[in-house]
Formats: sequence, C-alpha cells, structure tokens
Amino acid sequence: MTLQVLLIDDHPMLLRGLSLLFETIDGIDIVATTTDGSRARELARTHGVDVIVTDAAMPGADGLAVVQACAPHVPTLVLTTFDDAALVAALVSAGASGYLLKDVSPDALADAIRAAAEGGMVLDPRVARYAWASISDDEEDGELAVLTRTERVVAKLVAQGRNNQEIAAELFLAEGTVKNHVSALLRKLRARDRTMLALRLAKAFGL
Repeated sequence: MTLQVLLIDDHPMLLRGLSLLFETIDGIDIVATTTDGSRARELARTHGVDVIVTDAAMPGADGLAVVQACAPHVPTLVLTTFDDAALVAALVSAGASGYLLKDVSPDALADAIRAAAEGGMVLDPRVARYAWASISDDEEDGELAVLTRTERVVAKLVAQGRNNQEIAAELFLAEGTVKNHVSALLRKLRARDRTMLALRLAKAFGL
C-alpha cells in the first residue's frame, strides 16, 4: 500500500527537496504540497491523504493550527528546526502523531510516516522529555490498576510507540483484537487520542 502524504512548509525550496527525496522511497507518495497551513484540511480531504507532515513555525496558520484542524482524523507529523519545550508540549497535547527535527535522516522520516499511518507516535529523543512534561501531574501510576493483565501488556507496547500490526505480531494476536484492546485503553484511561494515550502510559511505566 502506498501512503498518500501532504507536505506543508513555508519554504518552497524545502518542499521541493522533500518531494524529490520521497521519489526515491517506495511506498510513500507526495500527493500535495503547500506553503499555507490554512489549506491543510482542504488538501487532505481532496487528495485522500494518509499522513500530513508540517513545519511548526509558519506565518498565518502554523503547525499547531494544522494539528488542531486535522488530527486525529489525519495523522499529523511535525518536522521542524525548533526544539522549544512549550511548543513540543502544545503540539503533542493538541494531538500531533510525532515531532521530529529537520536533521532527521530520510529513512527515519519515512519510518515515522509509516508509523503515524498505523496509529503510532514518533518523538525525536531530543524533545521527548518535553512531551512527557505535557502530561498532567495528576496522572498517577495507580490508574493502571483498572487494566486487565492483557491490557497492561498491550499498554506497554503502545507506550513504546508500537503500532497495532507490530503489537499483534509480537503478542500473536489478531489486529482486530489489538484494536479492541487499544479502544479499551482509550476509554479506561480517558485519553483523547492515541498520542495522548501513549504519553500517559510512557509516564506510568517510567519509559
């Protein structure tokens, strides 16, 4: 399956460079690019986009506005030069599927896009601590007590950023069963989306 990707950045040269880069990577097709974040929702709908990759700081509609408009319906990765703690926390809290710095390798970026499409979350290790800090201090380890033994096993893999397919393979479960467990985790832990669920669980497990 080829993933349909929308790129958003206020620098046309960067958009061109990324588009050319992905022409060499199988399974990922850049179907649209724009320098205007306010067009994200429209373009995502028009082109049937699977994943959005957006810059964080842009004039007009910035990365946060894109995430708020499109996530979680369309997984949205943030690719930027900024590692500001408040920015990371705001984007992750808004539902971003990942936060990567622009010196990431092409292969790592491609893997992040695939992970986002599968419902996973990818954070550059250099900013991960800021994302954990975005979790409310009242989220205690004790909340995991409401989970069944199987749910706890699935929860730990979700906290590690694994997607449903990877979890199913590791636990020898059907993907549908994993999806049901993840739905139960979202409900029991009152998480708005999978990104926030993964962050809460990572904190609870001390990852």
